Amino acid sequence: MDNKSGLDSQRFEGMIDGKASHLYILTNRHGLEMAVCNYGATIVSLMVPDREGRMANVVLGMESIEQLFNAPEPTFGAAIGRYGNRIAGAQFSLMGKCYQVGMSQPPNCLHGGMKGFHKVVWSALQRSDHTLELRYTSPDGEEGFPGTLQVVMTYTLTDGDELRIDYSAITDRPTVCNLTNHSYFNLDGVGEGVTSYIGDHRLTMMADEYIPINEVCIPLGHKAPVEGTPFDFREAMAIGDRIDDTTHQQIVHGAGYDHCFCIRPDAPAYQGPHPVAGLRLAAVVESPRSGRIMRTYTTEPGVQLYTANWLNGFAGYHGATFPRRCAFCLEAQHHPDSINQPAFEQPILLPGQVYAQTTIYAF
Repeated sequence: MDNKSGLDSQRFEGMIDGKASHLYILTNRHGLEMAVCNYGATIVSLMVPDREGRMANVVLGMESIEQLFNAPEPTFGAAIGRYGNRIAGAQFSLMGKCYQVGMSQPPNCLHGGMKGFHKVVWSALQRSDHTLELRYTSPDGEEGFPGTLQVVMTYTLTDGDELRIDYSAITDRPTVCNLTNHSYFNLDGVGEGVTSYIGDHRLTMMADEYIPINEVCIPLGHKAPVEGTPFDFREAMAIGDRIDDTTHQQIVHGAGYDHCFCIRPDAPAYQGPHPVAGLRLAAVVESPRSGRIMRTYTTEPGVQLYTANWLNGFAGYHGATFPRRCAFCLEAQHHPDSINQPAFEQPILLPGQVYAQTTIYAF
């Protein structure tokens, strides 16, 4: 095993739908390391030092292609598309035509349908020690979505200790496109035994508003102020402080946090190398125990905070178990169900246009 995660690359070799799966290792000059499987474009480990310089994996993952394929939670670390988050009633209208898409979380479509981008093998090209390019062509009609969508996604482990994800996509027919990554983070590290509760992780969100949802996690059609609610993370707060405040109906609907936060347009701009227009700070998370800090930057209008409310303790990476609320997700995206919500920025992609998004997780 020639990697810090201890993963056996041979255990990720397989054939799915006639395409070969492999494990790819990215590194940077400071010793950070990331392992990616091209099944689902899945990040299966991300080795980051703590305040003492000790390396640990900070994402929930699996350790074989069989585990990935059969995982009770199939989105760990994966690329999500063609439409991340939910579409109400698994249907939408576009250019005067109604489309019915995969009802993966009845009565709604979640994360692209019954077989989203997290369940396909991507073509992969490792361009350098720190860069992996992944491609997938979603055919017209896949999961009910119109148009052939060609997606290119690049993972880069920069020498600034950042995981940078650059997305682009083109279509031959009007369609919807809302891509994201669904990594589950725990800044204390993931290893053998029970993965720790993330309630003491301190979170700051660059958001004055969030999107309220109904009992099946579909937006109510408007944004709401975070002030005076359990969703106010404008100043750093422990994630667990108000996660069970069932006096607030939105906490009940999400079984904790499973909500999209509206990132302020005036949030601090990204100051690192290779800036992109509109790339701004969305969130900061710190673990008091490990000292690790993660800053999330994105060009997207929203970030979904999900606190792993439905994990049930199954095992994965090096036998670690994943109980409820042992991780948090910060999924950069268009607002949920935006194709059915006129008040939200629309996720429509037309022929001749290029979908482009950049999200950075900086450590």
